[in-house]
Amino acid sequence: MSGVAVGDVERLACPACGGTLVFHGQEEGGRLLDGWLRCGGCGEAWAVERGLARLYREDAVRGTDRLMRVIYDGLPALHDPLTAVLTPMLQSVTESRMRDGYMRRLELGALRPREDGQPVRVLEVGVGSGANLPLIRREVPHGLDVEVWGVDLSEGMLKHCRRRVRQGGYESVRLMMADAHALPFPEGMFDRVLHVGGIGGYRDPAKALAEMARVARPGTPLVVVDEQMDPAFRPSLLQRAAFRAITFYSKDPHCPRELLPIGAVSVIEEQVAPFYYCLSFRMPEPRGA
Repeated sequence: MSGVAVGDVERLACPACGGTLVFHGQEEGGRLLDGWLRCGGCGEAWAVERGLARLYREDAVRGTDRLMRVIYDGLPALHDPLTAVLTPMLQSVTESRMRDGYMRRLELGALRPREDGQPVRVLEVGVGSGANLPLIRREVPHGLDVEVWGVDLSEGMLKHCRRRVRQGGYESVRLMMADAHALPFPEGMFDRVLHVGGIGGYRDPAKALAEMARVARPGTPLVVVDEQMDPAFRPSLLQRAAFRAITFYSKDPHCPRELLPIGAVSVIEEQVAPFYYCLSFRMPEPRGA
């Protein structure tokens, strides 16, 4: 199953105020099926429909966020095949090699059981069709109690991802609709945070980066990947045209290093493919902690 478990509700936070949520509705197999997640603080209610929690405000989805959602909703079944074919064709690097390049920055192999007894938690913001799930399962230490949480604004991509989860026998995966600008989690919940292929089209990339940093445990790697032409790459006219086509949403697609939260450390910017950068960083322990 890939929905939110009944026991997960206490680990969620209201996207509007950060308050505690309580579920009112139907459950099935220990998972939320239909109903509402209501906030005890501000009173906001968030729908759960057919096992999918919708923890975002529709009126906040605007501009490029809305446009990109329309595009992704229209091609969930084509996304992975197109990526697999076009990546080596246009960038002379295989999709698997590109993914390996950024996955190593997550340092999943270094994960260890948490001292508080809680499961280790990995968050992918913009999980899409779940193409990174096999790599996460491959990299985490065998036998480690790990939960993978994925959020996305595209219901079409999440449907495809839920199908992948069922067919692949993935356990401990939680999927929900949520906005990267207001993640429905408390501070420091996740031991690893990953985002691939969308932040350049976000309405406020700095806010999204701040949210990813907020929900990550201090000291844990955060990895962000998106389009940027490698300065050392000499593209052909076809490659240049293809890059502009896939980055139509931005006049200057580039690594948003300048937008990292204040205090970010261990910042590494690198190219994992001619069209894609990988930006990794960590947030330090608060002073006096």
